[in-house]
Amino acid sequence: MIYLDNNATTRPYPQVLEQMQPYLADAYGNPSSVHRFGQEARQAVEQARYRVANLLHCQPGEVIFTSGGTEADNAAIAGLAAAQPGKKTIITSSVEHSAVREPLARMAERGYNIVEIPVNQKGDLDYTALQSALSRGDAALAAIMAANNETGVLFDIATVGNLCRDAGVALHVDAVQMAGKLPIDFAALPVQTLAISAHKFHGPKGVGSLIVRRGSRWQPLIRGGPQERDRRGGTENVPGIVGMGAAAELTQQKMQTPDAFTRMAALRDKLETNIIEAIAETTINGNTASRISNTTNIGFTGLEAEAILLLLSQHDICASAGAACSSGSLEPSHVLRAMKLPDRVAHGSLRFSLSELTTETEIAATLEILPGIIEQLRKVLPAA
Repeated sequence: MIYLDNNATTRPYPQVLEQMQPYLADAYGNPSSVHRFGQEARQAVEQARYRVANLLHCQPGEVIFTSGGTEADNAAIAGLAAAQPGKKTIITSSVEHSAVREPLARMAERGYNIVEIPVNQKGDLDYTALQSALSRGDAALAAIMAANNETGVLFDIATVGNLCRDAGVALHVDAVQMAGKLPIDFAALPVQTLAISAHKFHGPKGVGSLIVRRGSRWQPLIRGGPQERDRRGGTENVPGIVGMGAAAELTQQKMQTPDAFTRMAALRDKLETNIIEAIAETTINGNTASRISNTTNIGFTGLEAEAILLLLSQHDICASAGAACSSGSLEPSHVLRAMKLPDRVAHGSLRFSLSELTTETEIAATLEILPGIIEQLRKVLPAA
């Protein structure tokens, strides 16, 4: 199998699975229990918290473990909004992940005014429009992603944060696609909350973190027991948290010598360049000068993405038409719509997302198979 869908999920590192295993079997204590068996689990959770904090350059006490990036986004938005009960405007971008878009849609039903900041045809955020929206003075918070999950395009979070800070508006950042691919220095960023998910950087599924800056005005979403310092009720997912900590530590070590990321970008560029050269009427979607190193989004004009994906899958090649959470739809994603791409391009756009485990042989095999698939599909399509 050739797996080029790493923005959907990544293969867990073997060391991650190894460190999780004891907590799936014999070391099953509840970390809230006061006996030694429970406290061994507590120590494992706190070690993982330290490892995640080290990856993100934040304080361990700022790390709240969640069930994943979606819960982290939901908790951040609800918590920041609840801390500003007198303000009913939330600012976001037009290309956010559904983990942000959907809770904001529900808040709109409750009377909130959701202001979407547009992007240009390359997927870049309109910072002037953001500044204008912030200047109105009625925003409870802003929710802006760090890296787009479909195109890989980066937003300048330092600039966004400074604009929000100057306007006195709290900022939440969905950094799910950035974590593990670029360094994140939470301490230096002017943001209040930040969300990540373990399975995007070779950790397990079903666990993530919300980073809440110390002293921020924020209220918990999930209430119950006193877990996570009363900030997220419910017994901790100890095996998942241990796995997330292991993945964070391994990722942090790799970032000290980023050869793997340089190699991954080179493979991505090779895939992209050869597709454009070998296949007519193809388009790179997104700003190629400012994006994460593993992602390319390519439009095959006049085709349907689902048809291409089906034929790729028959050759055991995995890619996607956008966010895994929105797969199954025959319509182009809201991201490509927001970029105002022509329908003939948007409908036939695929996302290829690599990881450090992707090999040169896999890229070569994809480049050998893909042109024939596109040629086959174009032969059976009516002339435009």
